[in-house]
Amino acid sequence: MIELGKRLLRRCAPLLPAKWRFSAYSKLIRCDAELSDKMVFKLAETREELEACFHLLHDAYVDAGFMTPDPSAMRVTVYHALPTTSTLLCRYGDRVVGTLSLIRESALGFPMQRIFDLGGVRQAGGNVAEVSALAIDRRFRSASGKILLPLMKFMYEYATRQFDTRHLVIAVNPRHVGFYESVLCFRRLAQHTVAHYDFVNGAPAVGAYLDLAAAPAEYQRRYGRMPASKNLFRYFTETTVPNIHFPEKRFYTTTDPVMTPELIEYFFNVRTRVFAGLRMGELLLLHSIYDLPEYKRCLPLVPDDTPRSEMRRRTHRRFPVMCPGEFSAGLPGLRRRYPLKVFECSGSGFRVRSERKLPVGVSGEVSIELGASDRSRMKVTVLRLGSHDECIALIRIDHADLAWRKFVSALSRARTHDELEEATRFI
Repeated sequence: MIELGKRLLRRCAPLLPAKWRFSAYSKLIRCDAELSDKMVFKLAETREELEACFHLLHDAYVDAGFMTPDPSAMRVTVYHALPTTSTLLCRYGDRVVGTLSLIRESALGFPMQRIFDLGGVRQAGGNVAEVSALAIDRRFRSASGKILLPLMKFMYEYATRQFDTRHLVIAVNPRHVGFYESVLCFRRLAQHTVAHYDFVNGAPAVGAYLDLAAAPAEYQRRYGRMPASKNLFRYFTETTVPNIHFPEKRFYTTTDPVMTPELIEYFFNVRTRVFAGLRMGELLLLHSIYDLPEYKRCLPLVPDDTPRSEMRRRTHRRFPVMCPGEFSAGLPGLRRRYPLKVFECSGSGFRVRSERKLPVGVSGEVSIELGASDRSRMKVTVLRLGSHDECIALIRIDHADLAWRKFVSALSRARTHDELEEATRFI
């Protein structure tokens, strides 16, 4: 009877007024930091883990009518091939029982930007990531709260701590948007419901977003006075869940690529025909992202008549990072220091965000923490400030030290985040 009541509450909650809806959903919340030792939340990294996630997603989407059955029994998209996409999972024993993907905005974009206007979200600044591919094993849906809330916490912490993300965006069925609004404090995009969203087989979709910089204050306002078992503010910002395992990192990178050439070949050429259906723009972007020879062999060939100017325009060798540092320069009468954070780097320079505007045209020294045990000290020059934000600056490296050369070489040649641990072999 209790389980039947919960099911009825889930079905009726979206139909209630906003205030009553929150009250209904809050009855289903249980923040539990002590989970079964069999339950693990982690990044999907191996072929077996990724395949289990894609199988689970396929079955959930077919059940919901969001896709027709695929011969591979997997749902795999071109976005899963990107190094800026991370697939998170929940494993119970040897079985993957929950998954979601975070698709950070890149040159290829992300699915929902094709139909939703995200201009208002981007005006606030910071990286945007789409929450996509959420699925819970049908055999565990009666206990989905024990999976869903820790998975949401993992998503929140991963996005803020390691993925350098300011905004999360979602496109969900109108039946489910109430949960995201009432419980997780998402806000709807100004655009009305999309009647036919091609990415989910033409089902209707509602767009919503969460500003992660403002989320803690919103969670405190909504949950601060609630008991610990329902206090999502404490759960998301203070509680430690030992079952959540973050990727180990040597360097302060903001992506965790896992797709080796072997995995690319297996998932996108052998098991599915995703790469066979690429548009020319997508193909060129993948070639610019995966420019190592072993990856080239996995990608469809670029036609010989493709303009060379198009290939050059799409080539980039910049790497997303999140490295704290300090710029110091001897200006007339004193020596000034500017705390900063490097968010994009290359062999010849990097871009930073700083609390104070950096002096353009001034040369000085920079000290950058590349990781917990790696630090770079170099002579640099501030070239220019951002056209829309003067707290962003482009800095040229006048003399790169060994630590920086090793760092950039590893970023450009390591295929996965695990290989960055062996950075010295790339110098």
